[in-house]
Amino acid sequence: MKTIGLIGGMSWESTATYYRLINEQVRDRRGGLHSAEIALRSLDFTRVVDLQKAGRWDEAGALLGEAGAGLARAGAACILICTNTMHLVAAPVAAMVGVPLIDIIDETARSLKLDGRRRPLLLATRYTMEHGFYTSRMAALDIEVMVPEAEDRQRVHNVIFDELCQGRICEEARADYGAIIARARRAGADSVILGCTEIGLLLDAGDLALPGYDSTTIHASAAVRFALDELESAAA
Repeated sequence: MKTIGLIGGMSWESTATYYRLINEQVRDRRGGLHSAEIALRSLDFTRVVDLQKAGRWDEAGALLGEAGAGLARAGAACILICTNTMHLVAAPVAAMVGVPLIDIIDETARSLKLDGRRRPLLLATRYTMEHGFYTSRMAALDIEVMVPEAEDRQRVHNVIFDELCQGRICEEARADYGAIIARARRAGADSVILGCTEIGLLLDAGDLALPGYDSTTIHASAAVRFALDELESAAA
């Protein structure tokens, strides 16, 4: 089994979900007491958020790249950035780590395309919804991403940072997200991307007004396939 490298702590709430999902899937596929081989570097989220707010994305990329390179030196055969927003700096991180970086945007797009979804609503941080890196990557794969109106984008963002990243799950936020999804459905959305790794703590992708795609679950599944496919190839 290949070792999966996780750059986490952004926030640790969702990183814990990655750890659980990856280990559950390995156990389900291998049985018994099998669990995943994981190397984790958990960053101080405040440091990352300060760089985001200041627009110092080059420094943020260097920070994550150094973390990923350390995981590779520790034996990780692949790297995951355990957050959607920081895939804004995925290219420099990938250049620094020296092993495959499993990209959450690519994996989510693959799941959408397999199901024939072409116009998903993206729920995420304002950085992910507004900086264009996510929508442009999806557009290159023939997927037209919708984002909420400005007021709704701010509400989605605030719930992520003020509630979910701090372990608070509120029914009011769940209702507000549901209303945003309903408006997008009326506007022509055919699915919804839970495009922040914490949103799955609030919403169940299988219980929405539109077909849901939880990027955290999709990303974790891709890591498991990488690790176990390598094992299968070696065994063959």
